[in-house]
Amino acid sequence: MDLQDLLLPPSEDGGDDKKKDSPLKSLKVDLDFYKESIREVAAELLAEDYTQYPIFIAHQHEVKVGEIILDKTELGTDWTIQASSLEEFLEVGIIKEDKKDAFIKKFKEPEDFMCLFVIVPEGANFVFYPYY
Repeated sequence: MDLQDLLLPPSEDGGDDKKKDSPLKSLKVDLDFYKESIREVAAELLAEDYTQYPIFIAHQHEVKVGEIILDKTELGTDWTIQASSLEEFLEVGIIKEDKKDAFIKKFKEPEDFMCLFVIVPEGANFVFYPYY
């Protein structure tokens, strides 16, 4: 799944109804600003054998999984990013053990794509966003 797949389509009447604006539009702006920093953290996690499956949590509230690497309050952005891993997601039950192999199969190259777990009021989903 790509970030674009999660964006709401434009309203059919052509109006720009603010209630229908997806918060994911601001996420794309922040990711373009953050992506080099996220790529460096992913490379460190891989190089230090912390995980082969880095996961970055994008949220606008408070999350108790992972460690904050980019704080929206400090950076004046809309989204906070936390670094985590497949192993932590399994440990806390976000990914069930019986879904682990399916997740690994869909996981894209971490050198080319960031794996995001995007949390919005409507729910959460995984998105792979390219660094380049």
